[in-house]
Amino acid sequence: MTLEEAIIELIRRTSTDLSPDVEEALRGWYRKEKKGSVAKNVLKTVLDNVALAREQSTPVCQDTGTPIFYVKIPQGTDDRTVEKAIVKAARKATKLSTLRPNAVCPITGSNSGDNTGNGFPVIHIHHWKKDSFRFDLLLKGGGSENVGIQYKLPNAALGAGRDLDGVRKVILDAVVQAGGLGCSPGVLGVVIGGDRSSAYSLSKELFLKKLGERSPDPVLAKLEKEMLAKANSLDIGPMGLSGKTTVFDVKIASLHRVPASFFVTVSYGCWAVRRRGMTYRDDKARFL
Repeated sequence: MTLEEAIIELIRRTSTDLSPDVEEALRGWYRKEKKGSVAKNVLKTVLDNVALAREQSTPVCQDTGTPIFYVKIPQGTDDRTVEKAIVKAARKATKLSTLRPNAVCPITGSNSGDNTGNGFPVIHIHHWKKDSFRFDLLLKGGGSENVGIQYKLPNAALGAGRDLDGVRKVILDAVVQAGGLGCSPGVLGVVIGGDRSSAYSLSKELFLKKLGERSPDPVLAKLEKEMLAKANSLDIGPMGLSGKTTVFDVKIASLHRVPASFFVTVSYGCWAVRRRGMTYRDDKARFL
């Protein structure tokens, strides 16, 4: 299997088959919703859709989102070789209808038709000491991307200061503002600190972590659990139609900041948390 062929298969699996932990979370919250409620019916429809997508090898959602690749490559490997393979795979996956044509020029409004363009797909490449490749792909939907938000503390309107209490207030505000517009239930990727760009970048990378996996920092791990419980007490529910299930999980990380700035960045992932991993070595791929 060539590298390009392996990436095409990674895209197909990511687009058409939810990771087991995400599907199990959907089933778990479905069981918690009240029998006959709108929330339970919505989650039943979502689960039926997940099963059909897997069975028919069709996208779980009609918005296949922005493909974001996180790649680790052996030292000495030419980055451009990997980038070319990803671009070619994106074009092929679009022809196969695994991806919907999503790359639109903001100046002309024209669609490239093959999911490639300036900065599209998004590719993050890092070198490591292993002799194998590691690919992680996140398909980030547009609706959930639209409700991401970045706060600058202090925030007088919310009474949020430069402390963890202020962080709590803005996270809950982000959930309230998103409502059902991000196709809830969702996952929050939260970064405390950093600059505007580094914080947004890391907040999306947090979606690669399995649901239920807590931060190694005990303070942040406790905050994750607290915010998960509080978000689900808001009665926003699936698609904003009320219910117990507003957020699947909350992932929080921190970055050092300059004294003048204190940002809290919240990226929102919809119920279709489409992410998959793959290792590649000696023309063989192992999908994770």
